[in-house]
Amino acid sequence: MKKFFKVIGFALLLAVFYIGFTTYPKLDLISGFSAKSIASGHFIDHRSQEMIEKGDNDIKLIDLAKNKINEAGKFATASVYGLKERKAIYREGLGATLIDDNFDVNKPYDTPKRNKTVNDLAFPYGDMEQKDTVFANVDYAKLNSAVANAFDAKGIVDKRTRSLLVIYKDKIIAEKYDTGFDKNSKILGWSMTKSITATLFGILAKERKYNVNKRAPIAEWKNDDRKVITTSDLLHMKSGLAWEENYSTICDATKMLFQAENMGRVQLEKPVAFKPNTHWNYSSGTTNLLSYILRNQFKTHQEYLDFWYSALIDKIGMKSMVVETDMAGNFVGSSYSWATTRDWSKFGLLYLHQGNWNGEQLFDAGWAEYVAAPTKGSKGDYGAHFWLNAGGRYPDAPKDLYSANGFQGQKVFILPSHDLVIVRMGLTEDGKFDVNGMLKGILGSFKK
Repeated sequence: MKKFFKVIGFALLLAVFYIGFTTYPKLDLISGFSAKSIASGHFIDHRSQEMIEKGDNDIKLIDLAKNKINEAGKFATASVYGLKERKAIYREGLGATLIDDNFDVNKPYDTPKRNKTVNDLAFPYGDMEQKDTVFANVDYAKLNSAVANAFDAKGIVDKRTRSLLVIYKDKIIAEKYDTGFDKNSKILGWSMTKSITATLFGILAKERKYNVNKRAPIAEWKNDDRKVITTSDLLHMKSGLAWEENYSTICDATKMLFQAENMGRVQLEKPVAFKPNTHWNYSSGTTNLLSYILRNQFKTHQEYLDFWYSALIDKIGMKSMVVETDMAGNFVGSSYSWATTRDWSKFGLLYLHQGNWNGEQLFDAGWAEYVAAPTKGSKGDYGAHFWLNAGGRYPDAPKDLYSANGFQGQKVFILPSHDLVIVRMGLTEDGKFDVNGMLKGILGSFKK
């Protein structure tokens, strides 16, 4: 019997050791994700801690974190069983930033200058509500049914759609929000931020200040195989640089988002794994490298911060948007931008109109074609920091559909052939949520 208990005890010891060995390194990421999520959701969108924990943080392992909000200090902390406590601070204009022990919270910092002037134009070009518009070719009963079907029935938590907005010919024809959300709710776009970052290069290109087809201006690459990488290679995710993007484990992406001080340098320091322009590999590190490159186009940090808003975000009236920064003060162009559903739709409308915003051309029409052209090796699924339907990913949607996509099913769909923009924000990815079915239902409401 003693031998039996010794064996059981030894087995339990091994189990504890194994769990500790395999899980402990993840604790830093778990508490980091949780602290950042709590701080952003609470201070940007004024959600309660309970709401964030039941929604945004309701992810395997992340739900192990114990969180605290400090209202006076404007920060949030999280730890797992009292271990690996992480802290995220909120600063007006910069959003929430996950910090480490070396970060100086008293150091002065720049914030972007915003232009939130109110005008008397109707949405999408102004702040006033639209006049009711009825289109004879829209079956509104079918449309409303398709929109309602994208949301969970009472008592069921499955589809987890937070908002759905349909815009036809610049007019809102359907809009619905889940409980706790409305047209003023700011929602994290996750990787939809990548499309925002890419667009800034299109704006610089129109101004003849940047050529994406030239070699990327990275001094550290001048004397090795990386010197031939172009900015266009980076925009198409085919730089050939080593990168692992697997959020189920500790990888390059998770270490960057939850541990790096300067996220833009993480991909910069990676070696070449493939010959540039031959291999497509989705990389959030690449987008933050692009943000780093953007920073170097300006003499001062203030000019860099202002450019994102003055050239694009505030220019098209996305007044609710907040793009968050890393510890180095650079925008996390891969992942961290917040805006209302209506403001996200304005970004889609900008592309629907090929860069023209109420008469002003922000980027050349050819840029919209550039981002929507399939990248070799992506099977028609990816362009230049936009996702595509050229490969038939959504069989019941037109092939010319392209979109800004984010983690957990954030989507800004642009359908040029149908004069449509559709925005869906939620907590479920493709596969768990029937995106094709949603698109089919909405498109089916248009009479032929």
